[in-house]
Amino acid sequence: MFLLSCVRLLSLKFQPPQSLVSRRFQALQFLVSCPLRPFMDLKTLVSSLNDFASLSLAENWDNVGLLVQPSPPHTVKTLFLTNDLTEEVMEEAIQMKADLILSYHPPIFRPLKHITWKTWKERLVIRALENRIGIYSPHTAYDASPQGVNNWLAKGLGCCTSLPIHPSKAPSYPTIGTHRVEFNINDTPSMDKFMSAVREIPEVSITTFFARHNGEEQTRVSLNCTQKALLQVVAFLSENSHLYQKTEILALEKPLLQNTGMGRLCTLAESVSLATMIERVKRHLKLSHVRLALGVGRTLESQVKVVALCAGSGSSVLQGVEADLYLTGEMSHHDVLDAAAQGINVILCEHSNTERGFLSELQNTLAAHLENKVHIILSETDRDPLQVV
Repeated sequence: MFLLSCVRLLSLKFQPPQSLVSRRFQALQFLVSCPLRPFMDLKTLVSSLNDFASLSLAENWDNVGLLVQPSPPHTVKTLFLTNDLTEEVMEEAIQMKADLILSYHPPIFRPLKHITWKTWKERLVIRALENRIGIYSPHTAYDASPQGVNNWLAKGLGCCTSLPIHPSKAPSYPTIGTHRVEFNINDTPSMDKFMSAVREIPEVSITTFFARHNGEEQTRVSLNCTQKALLQVVAFLSENSHLYQKTEILALEKPLLQNTGMGRLCTLAESVSLATMIERVKRHLKLSHVRLALGVGRTLESQVKVVALCAGSGSSVLQGVEADLYLTGEMSHHDVLDAAAQGINVILCEHSNTERGFLSELQNTLAAHLENKVHIILSETDRDPLQVV
C-alpha cells in the first residue's frame, strides 16, 4: 500500500504540463492518421527556405542559414518555428518530434570553441544532434524581406504606405567590379601592347568599341574592376598617359530592391492620436502594456501621421529618421532621449515582442511556399524573457 502511494505521488509530481501532454497526443494522432505523410530532404528544404527569403539580404555581421546539420541523409517531416531557441523550447521541439527547428534568432552567434555540457548554447547543439534535429536561422534576412517581420509589424498601424528605411541592394549586380574606367585610345602600334598589359591586371574585365573624337576614329575602352584593382589601373594609366584621352571613372552602384530593406517608414492614410496608435500596437502585438517616451511638447492627443519602425532593436536603423513616432522593441536610454528631444514619440515593446507574432503568419505562408510537404508547428513555450510584474 505504501509503495502504491509513492508511485501515485511520483506520477503526480512528475506529470508534464497538461498543454504539453495534449500537444503530444495531438502529434501522435497526426502520426497515426498520416502514416505516409509527406517530407522533404533537408538540403531541398533549406534551398526552398533560402528561395523564400534570400540569405544575401541579411546583414553582414549576422549568422544565418543552416547552423546545425545532422549527418545526411536527413529528411524533414516536421518543421518547428520559434523566435528564440531556449532549452525549454528545445525540449518542446523534441517532444513534438521536430526534424528541423527554424529559430528566427540564431542560437549560435559568437563562435563556439568547444561543445560541452557547460553552457546552455552548447547544450542546445548537443541535444539537437542527439535527436537528429537541424537548426536554421534567417534573422535579418526576414527583417529585410518584403514579406518579412517589419512588413508584418507595419500591419498593426492601420492603413498606410511603407518604404524601407535602409533599402537593400541587389546582391549580384553588377556581376564584376565596383568601378568602371572608360577612356579613348588611338589605333597606334603601341595599342596592342598597352591593352595586353591592362588585361594582365587581376580582377579586371574589358570591353572595347569604336568611337569618334574630333573627327578621328578611336577605340573606346570600358574597364570594370574591383576597388583593389582600381588603384593598379590608375597607376598604370598614369605611367602611359600619352596613349589615351577622355578618361572617366565611375562608381558602380548596385540597384535597389523594391520593398526590401531594414526598417519601414510608414505614412498613415489618416492621422490618428498617439493614444489611438498605442492601442493599435498593443492589440496587434497582444500586449497589455508598452513603454512610452513622449516627445518634447507632445501629449497623448498629439497626431501621428508618419511612423518609423524596426522590429527588435531599432536604435541604429531609426537614428536620424524624421517621423512622429518611433516603434521598436528596444532602444538605448540616450537614443530615446535624443528622439524625445526632437519631438519624436517612442514606443518600446521589448525586443522579441515585435517579432514573435510574425511566426503565426509565417506558418501559413511557408506551408503554401513548401506546398504542404512538411508539417509546420509553432512553439507554445517561446516567450520574451522580460515581463511586467
